[in-house]
Amino acid sequence: MVEQAQHSLRESTAALQGCLERVPDAVADASRLILDALRRGRKAVLFGNGGSAADAQHLAADLVGRFGRQRAPVPAVALTADTAVLTAVGNDYGFDRVFARQVEALVGAGDVVIAISTSGRSANVVEGVRAARRTGARVVVLTGSEGGALARLADVVIRVPSTQTARIQEAHIAIGHAICAIVEAAWVRRGTR
Repeated sequence: MVEQAQHSLRESTAALQGCLERVPDAVADASRLILDALRRGRKAVLFGNGGSAADAQHLAADLVGRFGRQRAPVPAVALTADTAVLTAVGNDYGFDRVFARQVEALVGAGDVVIAISTSGRSANVVEGVRAARRTGARVVVLTGSEGGALARLADVVIRVPSTQTARIQEAHIAIGHAICAIVEAAWVRRGTR
């Protein structure tokens, strides 16, 4: 068991090391997009499936609440949190539309959509991003090394250099925390609200 734990932790460390070498520019670009939207009175909208749904909610909470310091709330919402909407849309329109329908209702030009998918191929996340493009929103995608269809639809793609779901998810939360730290520091410096 100790060897299994060490193996898992080594894999996680390797994925994070790969991120350290490959994703800082994309993280900075994503943070700039988000800050530009916020300064224009717009919001961040996050979504994904499974562990990525939990990451969307976690990061939205860090933005609305606080990440590391007291400051005004950052307008952010996770489309994965409303089970009534998810199940109603899934039932009435199909699971592939659960994010697109919410994007059509809630996202406007100038907002930033943050789509999270380890494979980059999740049909409902792809449809949500396509809907976001139609609204004039900007799109940040967090994905794995392959990127899938989502990579082709994004303004900024942050690719974790791994194909293992667990390692990608672990890196996604570290990347999300880096974005939160950057956004929060700028939000505090600006003296917003």
